[in-house]
Amino acid sequence: MKLTEAFYLRDDVIAISKDLLGKYLFTHIDGLTTGGYIVETEAYNGIIDKASHAYGNRQTPRTKTMYLRGGIAYVYLCYGIHEMFNIVTSVEGRPQAILIRAINPTEGLDVMLSRRNMLAVKPNITMGPGSVAKALGISRNINAFSLQSDTIWIEDRGLVFPDESIAAVPRVGVSYAAKDALLPYRFYVKRNPYVSKPNK
Repeated sequence: MKLTEAFYLRDDVIAISKDLLGKYLFTHIDGLTTGGYIVETEAYNGIIDKASHAYGNRQTPRTKTMYLRGGIAYVYLCYGIHEMFNIVTSVEGRPQAILIRAINPTEGLDVMLSRRNMLAVKPNITMGPGSVAKALGISRNINAFSLQSDTIWIEDRGLVFPDESIAAVPRVGVSYAAKDALLPYRFYVKRNPYVSKPNK
């Protein structure tokens, strides 16, 4: 069953980021369905978070999606190479978002292998946000798409991880955010092989 819009509209991006672990992310693009369950996320807490694109209420053509009503995709290009898939949360005007950093692939593995130009399934097929987007066919073409759509959506299939199996650590690659770089806003499932490095 798809997560309801209410799941995303809560005003606690940290809690939602943790709650997304074990939820199944799917895409149906070019007639092909791919997906798996989320094993790593990073929360970005809007205008007060120096690591967020929207820090200081920054509004640009890229960030305008973050200011929309929660429950939609925010996809941007990183380093001119990697598409990055994020989930917008909270109500309109509060630009909170969650980066999906890794999934454990379960459906459409042959399609993912083709998209990733790989011959066999290895952890790096969906390890790291750029790999997730490429494997699932996510691009800026679906920026601002609703997660209630039949193009990209998230399901609750009853998979739950106990607190002791979840790590809460600082985010990756945000050293520019000063003290905010130290916040434990990255969540991952311990010992899952698809979680990106560092994962100890």
